[in-house]
Amino acid sequence: MANSQALSVLLVDDEERFRQGLRTFLNFYSINSSVPLEVVGEANSVDQVLKFTAKNNPDLILLDLELTESDGITTLVRLKENSYTGKVLVLSAHQEDDWIFRAMQAGAAGYVFKNRLVTQLCEAINTVIKSEIYLPSEVASGFFRRFQADSTSSVRASHQLHLTEREQEVLHWLAQGASNEEIAKGLYVTVATVKAHLTSIFEKLKVSSRTQAIVAALKLGLVKA
Repeated sequence: MANSQALSVLLVDDEERFRQGLRTFLNFYSINSSVPLEVVGEANSVDQVLKFTAKNNPDLILLDLELTESDGITTLVRLKENSYTGKVLVLSAHQEDDWIFRAMQAGAAGYVFKNRLVTQLCEAINTVIKSEIYLPSEVASGFFRRFQADSTSSVRASHQLHLTEREQEVLHWLAQGASNEEIAKGLYVTVATVKAHLTSIFEKLKVSSRTQAIVAALKLGLVKA
């Protein structure tokens, strides 16, 4: 980075005009902030995000939840699988509780409404870089009510899918980005046993990959990333 003290930022949105406006806003914010920012890249797809973070590991990602080829929830899951260590701040037009809950459950550090960008973004950045969670005040109480209710729905979903206790444990480890070997070590079982459990989990969730399984489990409230 040109400034070693600056916070490196990756902008992720499939609308170029929005990215340009965001870059302009961040430049203005950086000039007037005690925490200077440097936009080090832009991306409009999951693949671009993963390639850029693998090479540059930016401190902060500003992520839109609706990308042309995929969605932001999948992006959050893939970043976790690839051991991204920075913070992800979601910028979205969606203000529904479900979208907010899913994003936070998948590992976002904060959530900002696009139509409130000017009033929310600066506070959100200052909050997440201190390793704290940012939520707009008007949705915070609803989020925590949903969080409390989710424990009940998680049990119900698990029961309906007939997941065994061990399969739920494997799914939890999977959501943390653990490899088969790490899961086996954590559960004191063989790798072959882990693979067998994963096969059963994939069948019950009707998915064909680890990423799809994590996304499905997050949407059903079976796990928290």
